[in-house]
Amino acid sequence: TIRRSESYGATRYMGIPDSQVHFLDLPFYETGTIKKNPLVEQDIQIMNDIIEKIEPHQIYAAGDLADPHGTHRVCLEALFASLDALKSKSFMEECWVWLYRGAWHEWDTHEIEMAVPMSPEQVLRKRKAIFFHQTQKDGVMFQGEDLREFWVRAEDRNKETAQRYQSLGLASYAAMEAFVRYDFYKK
Repeated sequence: TIRRSESYGATRYMGIPDSQVHFLDLPFYETGTIKKNPLVEQDIQIMNDIIEKIEPHQIYAAGDLADPHGTHRVCLEALFASLDALKSKSFMEECWVWLYRGAWHEWDTHEIEMAVPMSPEQVLRKRKAIFFHQTQKDGVMFQGEDLREFWVRAEDRNKETAQRYQSLGLASYAAMEAFVRYDFYKK
């Protein structure tokens, strides 16, 4: 329930109505411990059901396989299985899947397919949205060797991405969020 309340706090701050916030509540995650259960068909069916209900044009997912907790990897496996199951649906022809990275590291510049520039105000807004997630403030549970707070790592990563683009001769921005498209039709 803490993750749910954190999410509502952040999405409300960003102006997203509660009716547009959906929770997957995947069984693999609900162990009450750090160690999670293996992915099962029920996890994939839950994801199928929500995608079929919403019929999204875009899906954004954590493609951060360096996540030291491993949860992002399992969620991504569930999403990929769901996309494979649903790709024959007509609404999926209009759906693009964008993968982003977490605070641990960024995509290589040559991999990035969509870079979204951020103003200083947008960087601050993202920071404040992160602050609604108490579990991501201060020292996170799986810090690794990087002792910076989660939000600092995320901001530094976005700033470094913008600096890489600027060094290539492109416009200068405070930060950039980078995405790689996952083409589930080719998989």
